[in-house]
Amino acid sequence: MTSFISEHFLLQSDAAQRLYHNYAKAMPIIDYHCHLPPCEVATDKTFDNLTEIWLAGDHYKWRAMRTFGIDEHYITGEASDKEKFYQWAETVPHTLRNPLYHWTHLELDLYFDIDELLTPQNAPEIYRNCSEQLQKGSFSSQSLLKKMDVEVVCTTDDPIDSLKYHEALQNGSAKPLVDMRPAFRPDRAYAFDNAADYNAYIDSLEEITGYSIRTFDDLMAAADDD
Repeated sequence: MTSFISEHFLLQSDAAQRLYHNYAKAMPIIDYHCHLPPCEVATDKTFDNLTEIWLAGDHYKWRAMRTFGIDEHYITGEASDKEKFYQWAETVPHTLRNPLYHWTHLELDLYFDIDELLTPQNAPEIYRNCSEQLQKGSFSSQSLLKKMDVEVVCTTDDPIDSLKYHEALQNGSAKPLVDMRPAFRPDRAYAFDNAADYNAYIDSLEEITGYSIRTFDDLMAAADDD
């Protein structure tokens, strides 16, 4: 079954097509918020299979699979990567009218040259095809970002996260293909739902900043420390 993706996808007027193709399409991407692991960018990681690059760590896909009733074993559990992908393929047709449906088929088309709708029936072939393509050097982390014309990518970093991978990328012998910068995301500083985890986090923040955190003002001062 042929995909619905075309060069004018979502461009429903002449003006939209002109603005995109003549202006926006050629502009580089400045991504100020992403969930890419800094280590994967810094080491220019290559991926073993489609599940590793597509499903591992993608909480949007996980949420959709849970909503569809997929057992956690096939989401974050011990199932094989192939089994997890097959369960995602079961879910995708039911995400129609959700951006996940669009993203899935845009990525298959733009990066893997697959102009098909993902279904349980064609999942084995698509998994094999994409996983084979991922072994090429052109599908490493930095190569993919370069192909997407990403100029700057800002990772999501907690105040206690190490910036060693950002430093390694900037100080390496070879010029990186993308400018990776840290972005401040202190969500864990407000995650009070588990007292033991929160106290352990505060202990780590104290150790890193040198602050004694006993009040909210102490927390704000520690978080604001340069």
